[in-house]
Amino acid sequence: MSTETAAQAFPALSHDDKRALLALARETLTAHLSGRGMPSYRATSASLLAPRATFVTLRRRESGDLRGCRGERAARWPLVESVMHMTIASAVDDPRFEPVRLHEAPGLHIEISALTAPHPIRPEEVVVGRHGLILLAGSAAGLLLPQVPGAFGWTREQFLRAVSEKAGLSPDAWRKAWVRLEAFEAEVWGEEER
Repeated sequence: MSTETAAQAFPALSHDDKRALLALARETLTAHLSGRGMPSYRATSASLLAPRATFVTLRRRESGDLRGCRGERAARWPLVESVMHMTIASAVDDPRFEPVRLHEAPGLHIEISALTAPHPIRPEEVVVGRHGLILLAGSAAGLLLPQVPGAFGWTREQFLRAVSEKAGLSPDAWRKAWVRLEAFEAEVWGEEER
């Protein structure tokens, strides 16, 4: 499947859809950290009900430092539910960080990445800034979102090395015949700065 076909497989998200998902992510974060569980929601468009994998990234507003990021490689829920599940996972299930506490929530910036379906890609086809990458080798797996290489100023090869290391493998693992490389694209949006 070409990248264009993969990107077109999902209904387009409107500005209102994106704004609604950010508001729901914020409400989910606060509700979960307050012990209230999942908030109720009403999907207003077909785009929100389409199964779609997401990542939710939490950063400290003041410094921009990462506070949590979790997601899924393949769609398991409708987009609206995926955002809710990944918001909670980002807050309390990122093994790199202690769980977020309620008093921290107002100081966190929420960013959502809605992924297209992954498809096989050859290393020379990877476009930095467009593609996110998944590297799979046996039980090892690594994933980096499309916005990551741009944030670090990486070249294509640096991106491939980084996704290899993310999988817990040597930096040149992406060159091996037994490794599977997949690409996806993402719609990425976040809360406006206060």
